[in-house]
Amino acid sequence: MKRSYKVHTGTKVIEREYNYIPSRYIAAVMITLFEVLAVIASVVVCCYYIPYFYIAAFLTEVFCIIKIIASDDNPDYKVPWLLFVLILPIAGFMLYFMFYSRKLQKKYAKRLGELKRYRYKKDNSERNESALAALDPEAASHARMLCSISGSSLFTNTKQTYFPLGEDMYQSMLTDLEAAEKFIFMEYFIIEEGIFWNSILDILKRKVKEGVCVRVLYDDIGCMSTLPGNYAKILGKDGIEATPFSRLRGNADSEFNNRSHRKILVIDGKVGYTGGCNIADEYINEVVRFGHWKDTALRLEGEAVYELTRLFLSDFALNVKELPENGFELYPKTENIKADGYIIPFGDGPNPIYERRVAKSVIQNMLNSATGYMYMTTPYLIIDNELCGSIENAALRGVDVRIIVPHIPDKKLVFQMTRSFFYRLMKAGVRIYEYEPGFIHAKSYISDDKYAVIGTINLDYRSLVHHFENGVWMYKCEAIRDLKADILDTLDKSIEIKEDMMKTNLVTRFIRSVVRIFAPML
Repeated sequence: MKRSYKVHTGTKVIEREYNYIPSRYIAAVMITLFEVLAVIASVVVCCYYIPYFYIAAFLTEVFCIIKIIASDDNPDYKVPWLLFVLILPIAGFMLYFMFYSRKLQKKYAKRLGELKRYRYKKDNSERNESALAALDPEAASHARMLCSISGSSLFTNTKQTYFPLGEDMYQSMLTDLEAAEKFIFMEYFIIEEGIFWNSILDILKRKVKEGVCVRVLYDDIGCMSTLPGNYAKILGKDGIEATPFSRLRGNADSEFNNRSHRKILVIDGKVGYTGGCNIADEYINEVVRFGHWKDTALRLEGEAVYELTRLFLSDFALNVKELPENGFELYPKTENIKADGYIIPFGDGPNPIYERRVAKSVIQNMLNSATGYMYMTTPYLIIDNELCGSIENAALRGVDVRIIVPHIPDKKLVFQMTRSFFYRLMKAGVRIYEYEPGFIHAKSYISDDKYAVIGTINLDYRSLVHHFENGVWMYKCEAIRDLKADILDTLDKSIEIKEDMMKTNLVTRFIRSVVRIFAPML
């Protein structure tokens, strides 16, 4: 079912249709709630009617507390769960057993061994690392660490094109899609019917008829209110191989946490796109929701596209019943492309695929090695104590640390969480800005004109802990210059937060304190 509504775009009024949440999503949520309540109710009844059962419940609570304290998890994640278990004696430990684990579901973990077919030869990675070590030992150590914990490789010979706005990327993307000859792979957290997606879909349908393999992967929860519940079947009728990522079925486990927040487009294994942009009209400012939407993207052409191909294929294979056969070269040769700099496209996500927090480690490395400046843009600033300390330490060393966040929020409660970190960071010398024209959705990190990361990684627990994410690490690349120029331009359009602007009433301070406690669970 759909309803119509009107959107003002500044120059015209567009009538749009909005999907009600499909019934299968409502059913999945209701099943999950029923499962949780049924389990808790069963334990409560047992405690009431079965002699001495309450002793077993008490011992279980003690066991959960000890296990939480003894775990290797970040203390910021332990504290809210300890509160839950202590404040809600029975419901608390039942919720702990259901939702505490952030590891990938077993049904996905079992398939990891089958994905070796999508690995490509890394013959050049060690050679590139040796060349980088001779040029800059510090940069080589950064690259070595990132490749080790992400499973990626160090690439050269890759052209980069930086897009300061989603609408700039949009036109380039359409041109590249029209040129596809072998395959088109798309993975996005959100796909929404509208000008952006429909123009892409028209090309995809035409390309399928030309014999091009088209595969589309979208996150099931991310598209809960933007696509019909059977959208994969709808696309399948046009010859497009599509599947939702981690289909929501109503299980009281980690399926709500481990979502694919990745944004990947690969064309013929030669051209790739990533960045902050989902496939929806606000990302290209065809629809205005929270003022001007500031997003960024990166186009790669050359060897580094191989890793984007691998990431997509791994995610797609995890979510289909049978691994798809490929009648084309996934990693074509690109010897004719020459470009400066070193590049590592990388993924991040839950255990057991990623044993360490990849994106967080990369950002901390940049902060720890910065001597001149470190600029960051993020729509959300909800960080753990470790990352907050790294940001503070860089500023206290004299590094010019600046963070740009939105001025017009998309989620008011999350915005209060973001602002709750301002005062602590500002006391250490961090300069914080709000993008005055509207909402900045860009996720970019740059330091000392040497290093940069562009991708899907927000500075919040969703991105840094729970979600599947991806980014592109760059050293001495041409895109770094363009990124810096764009950030400086964005700073000119932003409001710098001063201490006298941080005064709030008692209620707001209380709300911020409470939401910060439970932020790691949200």
